[in-house]
Amino acid sequence: MILDSLTQAVGNTPMVRLRSLEPPGVEIHAKLEWFNPGGSVKDRAALRMVQEAVSTLRGRTLLDSTSGNTGIAYAWIGAALHIPVALVMPGNVSEARKRIARHFGARIIFSDALEQSDGAIRLARKLVEDEPEKWFYIDQYSNEANPRAHELGTAREIWDQTEGRVTHAVIGIGTGGTIMGTGRGLKARNRAVKVIAVEPAEALHGLEGLKHMPSSIVPRIYKESEIDRKLSIATDLGWDMAERLISDEGLLAGHSAGAAAVGALQVAHELAGRGERGVVVTLFPDRADRYISPP
Repeated sequence: MILDSLTQAVGNTPMVRLRSLEPPGVEIHAKLEWFNPGGSVKDRAALRMVQEAVSTLRGRTLLDSTSGNTGIAYAWIGAALHIPVALVMPGNVSEARKRIARHFGARIIFSDALEQSDGAIRLARKLVEDEPEKWFYIDQYSNEANPRAHELGTAREIWDQTEGRVTHAVIGIGTGGTIMGTGRGLKARNRAVKVIAVEPAEALHGLEGLKHMPSSIVPRIYKESEIDRKLSIATDLGWDMAERLISDEGLLAGHSAGAAAVGALQVAHELAGRGERGVVVTLFPDRADRYISPP
């Protein structure tokens, strides 16, 4: 296959069965989103948002707040489509993410590390308020193109890959776009599919990319009424599972993926404990190399 643009390679990521985690009678599958060109699930939403916004940029620099992966997606898509990009990032995001975004030509503006992703949101809003003629604030947390990317893409892929057998979707909450869109798309095909959110158990946590909703600015695109259940996963459990995925499955998954796998495993064991069968699908947003800093 020859592509006219790298943007055409976004989506259609593979799914792998996690046999080492499965209890009797329940399948667990993980969608490997690091197979996207930018290395994460955020390529899907960023591409959709940029495509829907491109006609209204009018020479302004595309600006958004990000903890890393969406920023990298904006950066490479901006390079591919010749759109200038600026990113507001918490000062403590991994060096790997900063380095990758810079290599694609994005300008990085750092917010207070202690304020995490909410601090980046507040700084991005202030920049736009001060100089509206300079910035086009694409705002992944409020942009309906974010969940739409998953409703039209991710959900369809999961449905096709499981041949319509999926019973539960266990997905981490970042902006909320992935779980909202995927949940809507799956429920449109089968209302019985259970959509389960995973969030960090702690306000100050180490699961980069995930949001602890009770202590955060809740994204406008996140509608908790649309999910069936929410699981709180401790940072230590997410990190331990990431290590287990390496040793047992050969998957160098990130810590947010580890937390998602913990949630999927919990749901699977609950089903097995009741003697029920199921097909539990989770989503691994990125690989662990996004969190490995150089010496």
